Amino acid sequence: MKERLDEQTMALRASREFKDGMIVNLGFGIPTLAANFIPEDKEVIFHAENGCLGYGPTPTSEEEEDFHLVNATGTFATPKPGMCFFDHADSFSMIRGRHIDLCILGGLQVSEKGDLANWATAVGRVGNIGGAMDLAFGAYHLIVVLTHTTKTGEPKILKQCTYPLTAPRCVNLIITDISVIEVTPDGLVLKERAPDWEVEEIQALTEPKLKVADDLKQMEL
Repeated sequence: MKERLDEQTMALRASREFKDGMIVNLGFGIPTLAANFIPEDKEVIFHAENGCLGYGPTPTSEEEEDFHLVNATGTFATPKPGMCFFDHADSFSMIRGRHIDLCILGGLQVSEKGDLANWATAVGRVGNIGGAMDLAFGAYHLIVVLTHTTKTGEPKILKQCTYPLTAPRCVNLIITDISVIEVTPDGLVLKERAPDWEVEEIQALTEPKLKVADDLKQMEL
């Protein structure tokens, strides 16, 4: 079985999309880890739905953990100079007013049209949609990070989502443990592949037909 990228490496790849001065919201799970990979030459301002702007990476020791400073996913964060706090209503006004440059969310399914399902399955697992619906519509650019297939090998990138939608046609870029795929009006475009993975192998695990970018390259890690 071919090796796939682990969660830390997927988060590292997602962090490559950060640009200097961006206001970024990170969703639950793998996206949260991206806060730990900010290049030294860039300033990225992290926003959390619970009313925090400008927090830092995950603490590296228990001594750094502050019960009163967590991001919207409940993960401990560290303070940074200039960090500020505000109420929940103001936080969502920032989201709905399209003041978030980039949002990175986890996903259960993504369709070829960029529909996102990330909060509930058809049976069994039911979560809470939280702020994901607002972020999916309100963020200027949306990246979804997820494993390419389920634990049983079923594709998560589908022609049509079978789980309840978080939002339709909202995803701009998909980062998985074997690929980077851009969502375009003309379909899904394979932009990058994980080391040692061939186009045919990625396509075999993807339900929609992938278009291969002319400049297809190995994932930048």
